[in-house]
Amino acid sequence: MDTPRTSIQRRQLLLGAAGAAALTSPLSVLAQGAEEIVIGGSIPLTGVFAFAGVGINAGMGDYVKMLNDAGGIKGRKVKYVPEDTGYKVDVSVAAFKKITSQNKVNLYYGDSTGFSKTINPELDRNGNILMAGASFATELNDPKKYPNQFLVGPDYTEMFGILLKHIAKEKPGAKVAFVYSDSEFGRDPIEKSEAEAKKLGLSVPIKIMTPAGSVDVSGEVIKLRRAAPDYTIFHGYILAPIPEFITQGKQQGMTSKWMGTFWTMDSSTVMKMGEAADGFMGVMPYRYYYDTEKAPMLEKIRAMRPEYQSTAYIQGFLAAMLFTEAAKRTLDAGKPLTGPNLKAALNSIKDFDTGGLIGVPITISGNSIPVGRVYRADMKAQKMVAASDWIKL
Repeated sequence: MDTPRTSIQRRQLLLGAAGAAALTSPLSVLAQGAEEIVIGGSIPLTGVFAFAGVGINAGMGDYVKMLNDAGGIKGRKVKYVPEDTGYKVDVSVAAFKKITSQNKVNLYYGDSTGFSKTINPELDRNGNILMAGASFATELNDPKKYPNQFLVGPDYTEMFGILLKHIAKEKPGAKVAFVYSDSEFGRDPIEKSEAEAKKLGLSVPIKIMTPAGSVDVSGEVIKLRRAAPDYTIFHGYILAPIPEFITQGKQQGMTSKWMGTFWTMDSSTVMKMGEAADGFMGVMPYRYYYDTEKAPMLEKIRAMRPEYQSTAYIQGFLAAMLFTEAAKRTLDAGKPLTGPNLKAALNSIKDFDTGGLIGVPITISGNSIPVGRVYRADMKAQKMVAASDWIKL
């Protein structure tokens, strides 16, 4: 039975507890109310582009895990929600609708140029999403037409620009052949790059277009040999018919140096070319997994994944890094996470250190990151080795 004194004590304890609860409850409500920041993804985990999609997915997931393990963004966790698209535009659009209907999405990764163009009106209507993806299409590098999108590297024309700058320095006045696939991807940089070559004092004696995976290129090789280029740049292919061109060209006495663009340049892809690839060069916006130069972020990746990770993995990892940096800057400025605010925050990135994934600090003023390096295949070492400094356009 309570004495008057114990009942007073109990009342004081209850009042004290209620007071403490009143003080802490706004904090707990805040903690619960700090919504997750969601990155959605149309990722080609199956189909013709799965070789890249699997790497992209792993890179995105690893960066998100690393960020969350370090506390997230201003106390908010980041959630990555991917869906397989099989690299089909209609499936990709369906994935986008599903993910955005089930989650409050602010950041999205797209699997192709076709998807990026198709979904653009929806991004503009939605107004809350910043998007990047696997595409480096020149057309997307237009902040007026694509205000809520960006490329995780140089566009295809800028890739040619980096290669042409390297050529002009290595062999002024060189003859450069363009060999490209009969696809939107293949044709993308050709016209503008021919004009750029002329500006740099280079000539383009021949342009050859073939079907994307063509097998018999003997007729094209004869034309190429007659043009006698000092350099041949392939674009719009992953692998075939590049090895065939090089093998036949060498057999016919061609002395051209051979070059490729991003999607040909993964180490595992180049090594599949066999002997033909020795000395093969190309543009790469990122460091390779096994690069020995100082790169703290690569060291973290290697600690998480001791086996080789593709350049698609690095691209996915960097996409997640830039997405979340844009979100962090938006929240730091006290602004809501809308598409325009996220893009403005992304465009405030100046001399940003990617932890060595790109070898120089980056500035994102428009829709692309116009920087890259020329690498060369060393077949003895079974590695891509640097053939130039980092080239900024």
